[in-house]
Amino acid sequence: MYDISIIGAGVVGCNIARELSKYDLKISLIEKSYDVSNGASKANSGIVHGGYAAKHGTLKSKFNVLGNKMYEKLNQELNFGYRKTGGLVIGFEEDDLQKIKELYENGLKNNVENIKIIERKQILDIEPNINPKVKYALYSEDVGITSPYEFTIALAENAVENGVELYLNSQVKDIKKEKQYFEIYFNDEMIRTKYIINAAGINSDKIAKMVNANNFKIIPKKGQYIIFEKGTGKKFNNVIFQVPTKKGKGVLVTSTYHGNLMIGPNSEETDDREDISTDIETLKNIIKTAKMSYPDLNMKKAIRTYSGLRASSDKKDFIIEESKIKNFINVSGIESPGLTSSPAIAIEIKNILSKIGLNLIKKEKFSKYRKPIIIQKELRDEEVKKLLNEEGPKKIICRCERVYQEEIVDALTRNIEVKTLDSVKRRTRAGMGKCQGSFCSSRVSELIKKYKGVDPETYKNQWELLKELKKLT
Repeated sequence: MYDISIIGAGVVGCNIARELSKYDLKISLIEKSYDVSNGASKANSGIVHGGYAAKHGTLKSKFNVLGNKMYEKLNQELNFGYRKTGGLVIGFEEDDLQKIKELYENGLKNNVENIKIIERKQILDIEPNINPKVKYALYSEDVGITSPYEFTIALAENAVENGVELYLNSQVKDIKKEKQYFEIYFNDEMIRTKYIINAAGINSDKIAKMVNANNFKIIPKKGQYIIFEKGTGKKFNNVIFQVPTKKGKGVLVTSTYHGNLMIGPNSEETDDREDISTDIETLKNIIKTAKMSYPDLNMKKAIRTYSGLRASSDKKDFIIEESKIKNFINVSGIESPGLTSSPAIAIEIKNILSKIGLNLIKKEKFSKYRKPIIIQKELRDEEVKKLLNEEGPKKIICRCERVYQEEIVDALTRNIEVKTLDSVKRRTRAGMGKCQGSFCSSRVSELIKKYKGVDPETYKNQWELLKELKKLT
């Protein structure tokens, strides 16, 4: 019998698992995929938002501001990759200035600090590569960037280290409510639990429906992105937003945490909860819009496209509450700024559990630190060439991202089962470079075979689509 079962091992579910693992509880974390962070948590912008955009009075605004302040400490403990960069919401016309002023006023209402409106000269001083036609911007110092999948993986590893039991490849098929507990059915198993936290992302309405706790509907929204070669992100110091529209915050231009330029996303409603494809026409529109911020965008440097599905709800806000079914808590509709808000949402869930009767007793021993997998290194090309044929832990497996063999082995031998190229890639960056795994995938596969005894799935690339994008100027 578990005290708590969390359904969904994305960034929200893993934050909750890690927060609750500080207490003397028996906890399960159930995930339908082969790994944690395999939904929206691996396919988003990785932006730690400032808190000025979410409508005042909403849960989004409350938890965005609270969550933003938690990242620095979490990164010190979990080593997932975060830095404060600042952000600019830029405008080109007088109408844009009015919208920027509205964002500024909304930010003040939300108790956002370190925001101001600046004009062309200041903007170009901060960002010399931005479109010189820019006239106005909202400048928010507290915007940051993070590696969202590394954050989720770090949370999960730390939660497991502190006693959380992780069930992967475990899609929930049914839930039955008994008098004192729930029965959760997945695969050929059934577990009993006193409390359920539904953090199942785009499928959270389906999970809620299993116990008639579905007073909301999820409307998935698809967003597509383009990633460029490592180092291209150095063109910008800040995250560059455009004035938001009814569809969202719009197409942004930013560096990723690891230095790749990234543009996107668009926003389109979809009925297909499995469709994470990209298409040339949508990507062309993203490029066109991004060029308003960065006219010198070089498509020949593009290396990958991807898309993610956001769990937008018909409530137009986060849903964080005990449902009408006692001890069944919905954490749903967590779209942007969900990544930023997720650490604060976890504390809110802890508080809800306490209010509805769960006795929370802190553990005498809680390990709050998690060591990184990625080893920071500066290697010259000639050093890399030499280490490609080295034997032992310092052998270079991925030449684009300079990944040592010991980093791959570390990823494969931690407390979460890793058996695919994709899982290794998100932990070590092997396969994320310019060649997109064409060199290192066979080397990584050999290590997976050696340490896990399985033949990982064949690496898939996107060269045909990228050929089309590279023709654009």
